[in-house]
Amino acid sequence: MTLWTIERLGRKGDGVALSGDARALAPLVLPGEVIEGEAENGRIAAPRIVTPSPDRIRPLCAHYRACGGCSLMHATDDFTTAWKTQVVLTALAAQGIAAPVPQVHVSPPYSRRRAVLSGRRTKKGATVGFHGRASEVIVDLAKCHVLRPQIVAALPLLRRIVAAGASRAAELSLVVIHGPAGLDVAVRGGKPMEPALFATLAALAEEGDLARLDWDGQAITRRAPALPMGRAQVVPPPGAFLQATEQGQAALLAAVRAALAGATRVADLFAGCGTFALPLAERAAVHAVEGLAEPLAALDSAWRATPGLNRITTEVRDLARRPLMPDELAHFDGIVIDPPRAGAEAQMRHLAATRVPGVAAVSCDPVSFAKDARILADAGYRIDRLWVVDQFRFSPHVEMVAALTPG
Repeated sequence: MTLWTIERLGRKGDGVALSGDARALAPLVLPGEVIEGEAENGRIAAPRIVTPSPDRIRPLCAHYRACGGCSLMHATDDFTTAWKTQVVLTALAAQGIAAPVPQVHVSPPYSRRRAVLSGRRTKKGATVGFHGRASEVIVDLAKCHVLRPQIVAALPLLRRIVAAGASRAAELSLVVIHGPAGLDVAVRGGKPMEPALFATLAALAEEGDLARLDWDGQAITRRAPALPMGRAQVVPPPGAFLQATEQGQAALLAAVRAALAGATRVADLFAGCGTFALPLAERAAVHAVEGLAEPLAALDSAWRATPGLNRITTEVRDLARRPLMPDELAHFDGIVIDPPRAGAEAQMRHLAATRVPGVAAVSCDPVSFAKDARILADAGYRIDRLWVVDQFRFSPHVEMVAALTPG
């Protein structure tokens, strides 16, 4: 067997392994470790640790080696936090951007309130869980160290829902959200609805006291699973995107508020259901722009039902195809922008042509974040403050917020 030394971790969490002139990727390793294994197609699928890192610990979860939900549970919290922070700083440095030492927030274990699970019907019932690492196999979860206990406790019910409504050939997607009203479950890929299936699913939803069960766009229950966003209560569309943890959302919001302190006219770009728009409306008028109509309708309903908020206007607009132009942006003294993983190059170029006093740039991808920041830096903006938010413990995912002002 070939010996390899782990040079570093790539930004997706795999180790970059070196052996002479050969280079390969290896999972579940740490920098400085010596491993043994054979590379196939540039990957060492099952490395054996010969010399462990002092940062290596025993993983807490019995599913860890098989489950693809986590990939850094073998590292200390201090190592993971430092590594994620460095990933953000390295991405910025690659674009020639100096950044202040960031403030870091790490969500606690057992705090993930939203998860996208997979389900498949079997001869004996059903399996529900995450896919295995680099595999289409679903790891049937018994415990989980990242999900809220209420989601884990519902796994037997979710298996019964999958067994009732999945064909043998189909894999179901289950977006499960836990909030104050209970569990909100949106299932996609199930059998076509017919009366017997509806009755079965309705009985399961009642037995499990689900706040909402949605089956491929058809509501099975009638309770409204409202979630707090500032003082407002939002009923998101079934399966809606939300920040993964309540603590992470609070950290992101605190950073955005700090970045836009004093702003009275704010544009919230890629606004979703109102994670930022609704709390910011406690102090400022907000124009919320989002490419999908359903989240904006939820945001608007929540605003109208909440006394004491400043005005929120909404606009359905694909910002990748039709970004706000400089003359539109000039009406605002604060911008919060939270684009998808690919970033917001088109919108950033128009923002760079303005002198908006405060920009809160939120991102879940360090590389696209740094490229977007470079566009603003070329126009004279600088990063005054930086926050790193780790909502996805034991994974390589990381989020960040930058406060930018024009020079």
